[in-house]
Amino acid sequence: MDIIVLRSVFTVVCLCVFVGVTAWAYSRRNKARFEEAARLPLQDD
Repeated sequence: MDIIVLRSVFTVVCLCVFVGVTAWAYSRRNKARFEEAARLPLQDD
């Protein structure tokens, strides 16, 4: 396995991780939790 193949595999793995994290962040299942976290700086103690 030469360095070009290794770099190509690494690029594909990074792309897959990016797509996975993006899909997780925009999933409807996590929307309520992220909206609650977004309001935390505005809440008074």
